[in-house]
Amino acid sequence: MGEEFYCSLKLISGEEIFSLICIDENDGDPIIILQNPVVMKFQQSSNGTIMKIKPWMEIPDDDFYIIKFDKIITMTEINNKITIELYKKYLSNEPIDSIGDSGEVKITNKMGYISSVEDARNNLEKIFKDLK
Repeated sequence: MGEEFYCSLKLISGEEIFSLICIDENDGDPIIILQNPVVMKFQQSSNGTIMKIKPWMEIPDDDFYIIKFDKIITMTEINNKITIELYKKYLSNEPIDSIGDSGEVKITNKMGYISSVEDARNNLEKIFKDLK
């Protein structure tokens, strides 16, 4: 078994996969072992570029997949620390800048003052009365 590294693969199907991989020479018939492969999509929005990450295979619960070299058009090692960190956060289920899998912003306690409707109404009434 070879050394593990982060890699982006372009398959003959047109899919582009990001994964931690290992190449197994396997007696002259090398195979690539993918660990937790994902598909990363970049989309432009009014707020800038958004990255969506989803599992390559959505139904199976497996973490490892095997691909033969004849199914790959090209592959390149990825050393970009931001991309690798986003991948690791995705795998650990940590929130990535409060953005969910669907691209919707999730409300967190870091987004400002959170209170009940009654508290907010009382505070606004107090501010309004102080202005008079």
